[in-house]
Amino acid sequence: MRIAYLVNQYPKVSHSFIRREILAIERQGLEVLRISIRGQDTQLWDEEDLSEQKKTHYVLKQGALALGTALLRMLFVRPLRFLKALALTLRMGRHSERPLLVHLVYLAEACQIQPNLSRHAVTHLHAHFGTNSAEVAMLVHVLGGPPWSFTVHGPEEFDKPHFIGLPEKIRRSAFVVAISSFGRSQLFRNADHQHWSKVHVVHCGVEPDFYSGVTQVISTSRTFVCVGRLCEQKGQLLLIDATKLLAERGVDFDLVLAGDGEDRFAIENLIKQYGLESRIRITGWISRSRVRDEILASRALVLPSFAEGLPVVIMEAMALRRPVISTYVAGIPELVLPGINGWLIPAGEAAALADAMLECLEKAPSAITHMGDSAFAEVFRRHDIDLEAAKLAELFKLSLEEV
Repeated sequence: MRIAYLVNQYPKVSHSFIRREILAIERQGLEVLRISIRGQDTQLWDEEDLSEQKKTHYVLKQGALALGTALLRMLFVRPLRFLKALALTLRMGRHSERPLLVHLVYLAEACQIQPNLSRHAVTHLHAHFGTNSAEVAMLVHVLGGPPWSFTVHGPEEFDKPHFIGLPEKIRRSAFVVAISSFGRSQLFRNADHQHWSKVHVVHCGVEPDFYSGVTQVISTSRTFVCVGRLCEQKGQLLLIDATKLLAERGVDFDLVLAGDGEDRFAIENLIKQYGLESRIRITGWISRSRVRDEILASRALVLPSFAEGLPVVIMEAMALRRPVISTYVAGIPELVLPGINGWLIPAGEAAALADAMLECLEKAPSAITHMGDSAFAEVFRRHDIDLEAAKLAELFKLSLEEV
């Protein structure tokens, strides 16, 4: 069975979980055609991402002329299907926050992708994220492409479900994947009850090679690590406020912010304003192995998110036997269990975050070790990449049987 994965940008530094899923699907015996709308010139650090980049077909690589040619060809070769796809495109654009022209570009992209799937004898198309990639996949199907499905991560899809036509996408898909029970509940909110059976939970997974060889040791580290894009939804500015409170109490600690993003300038300014330059280090984008090293050098991962799906970095930290400090947001409480493998605080409360960090620092090293062991056991139980990929592979096979 040959399937295709469609992603807006692949590979991408912050989307390594998609790469892991694709490779695990291939270990299930399925062939995977990688298709990305854009990103052929993206700067990458991981060797695995560089390898995936060479395997990926890029829709926009040949430019606007190729898109226009594909659209006209589809109009003449499959006029009825093209008109149906055009009608759907106009309907999707009617309530969208994006201009109609953008949706017409999605149609052109679908016109280019559909013949490519036919040439490669693809039997199922799967999109990651419920935004533009899912719309393109839906249009590919209307143009005569194979059955399709998509994975919803959140929070973006849940912020504006009707602007992105999420109910329509659920209705027209073969099935939908949520990465947590919380995500499934949000999909239920945007689907008629008759379509609830289409929604399945398949967790993002962690590969054994990421945590193999790691043995828990009694850690005396006083360093916290926060891994992720520097952006408003991850809450790093709140984290800087919390570290200011710790510093004012005379607490000894260090913080590593591993990542980069649109909020970096504001974060750097706040660090300077609070005089915390000697305590806080920003790495910028780093490789997967560097992320692993930073987590292993830490006492705990801290991620004070305001909005999430279920962060993969939490799974990775727990797989490396580190407790987690995070928030009661989305799917996070399904994995982080307060007092057992970490701490959870109300989102947006800097004082509560500082208190949790202080409690973590005051815990005996043996207690931190025990929490780390509990973290590993929980993530191993719920997020084994090959077990989760097997669930997804079965859904792909069932979709083919139902055609």
